[in-house]
Amino acid sequence: MEVFEDSYSHQFIETNGINLHVVLAGPEEGEMVIFLHGFPEFWYGWRGQIDFFAEQGYRVVVPDQRGYNLSDKPRRIRDYDIGELGRDIVGLIDHFGKDNVLLVGHDWGAAVAWWTAIQHSDRIKKLAILNVPHPAVMRENLFNNWSQVKRSWYIFFFQLPWMPEWFMIHDDFETAIKSISGKYELTSTDIERYKEAWGRPRAVKSMINWYRAAFRSLKKAKGKGNVTVPTLMLWGKLDTALGSEMAQPSIDLCEDGKLIFFEDATHWVQHEKAEDVNKHLLEFFLE
Repeated sequence: MEVFEDSYSHQFIETNGINLHVVLAGPEEGEMVIFLHGFPEFWYGWRGQIDFFAEQGYRVVVPDQRGYNLSDKPRRIRDYDIGELGRDIVGLIDHFGKDNVLLVGHDWGAAVAWWTAIQHSDRIKKLAILNVPHPAVMRENLFNNWSQVKRSWYIFFFQLPWMPEWFMIHDDFETAIKSISGKYELTSTDIERYKEAWGRPRAVKSMINWYRAAFRSLKKAKGKGNVTVPTLMLWGKLDTALGSEMAQPSIDLCEDGKLIFFEDATHWVQHEKAEDVNKHLLEFFLE
């Protein structure tokens, strides 16, 4: 398999009992911003943001979250509970000796970012969310909004044993590639990098275990969990997996929230509208 090189610093950092592979860019003394990827991406999903924010003087930290690419892949489903995922990020903040950081999340990374901001608001200076609702809003719509239930069919499919893994792997990840293409075109290098990450031992099973753990813990999640830190939500309205009707109720649970819609973007807004996303994030950070 091809070995890819880049100009970033790569480290393995121990946090919450596991080792996370982390990409670092920008000046060490810069204000820290952590970007959290979602399913089925890895740190490379933020390639359109890393250089931009490093050049703006930020210390950019982009982990492969647990179960992904080069990070550790615990075997038990409960090891992917949202609490564990959030504590991974708090541990990263501790590792770098920061009181608080700017936190950006997309897809599952946004779910982890929501949890971290709710449970550890003192560690998050500002929160930016891309195309994922507040957990209380998601929970409500997953069971009471038939339109969202249909959109979320894959979440129920992922509860099955072994079959989701087989389905993702059997066609050399072509279905997975199509799922993240959105309205932009992946390069041959992009495709090979994703396939390399997905092809690592236990990667696919670990990635899908996020969904299994989440479904098992839904009943444990209680309360609205209002967000007290300044929050920016960016949402592509052509998202086929998550209905845009969940965006405003989510921002309503934020004491200081702002919502920006992208009318012609899909779930993959950070790829399709990279320049606009970067502009809005930078303005938010500087406010």
